[in-house]
Amino acid sequence: MYKQEDIELALETLRKGGLLLYPTDTIWGIGCDATNKSAVERIYALKKREDSKALIVLVAEERVIYEYTAAPDPEIFEYLEKTNKPTTVVYEGALGLAENLIAPDGSVGIRICSDPFCKALIKRLQKPLVSTSANISGQPAPGWFGEVSEEVKTGVDYIVKYRQDDREPAIPSSVVRFRKGHIEILR
Repeated sequence: MYKQEDIELALETLRKGGLLLYPTDTIWGIGCDATNKSAVERIYALKKREDSKALIVLVAEERVIYEYTAAPDPEIFEYLEKTNKPTTVVYEGALGLAENLIAPDGSVGIRICSDPFCKALIKRLQKPLVSTSANISGQPAPGWFGEVSEEVKTGVDYIVKYRQDDREPAIPSSVVRFRKGHIEILR
């Protein structure tokens, strides 16, 4: 179980525009407040990644998706109820997020997070959280904390203590997109 102090320190970091290294319901990620353009820029710089490549956003509950996207297809939520694997959905018409987080076509990838630490953190922050793999662009995504590079660890402002001892490798989420009632598997 996570410690409340860990949540408090992570929140303080996020509210100051800082970057986190934290465990998600999939792999370890680099995160920030998804509404903070400067923090998002820092993630792109740390990952040495082109800002034209979109980042994933985590939310704690389905209802929040309606706040950050324009008219999501209700079939998406029916699909998500049937999946067993964490699934990121690319939604059209992103709203209220940092502009450098939104893809050139106006879409954004959002996942409803199931990890208890992430859910608690997002609910307390009351904003979506960026989640991108904790690696430098082009390098393999770390399956567990011990595989995160020193460059990433020293590039963030706070490293969450929760689940650092886990040794079971994790895998990234599935990524899907709904278009006119049809599902497209992207990953």
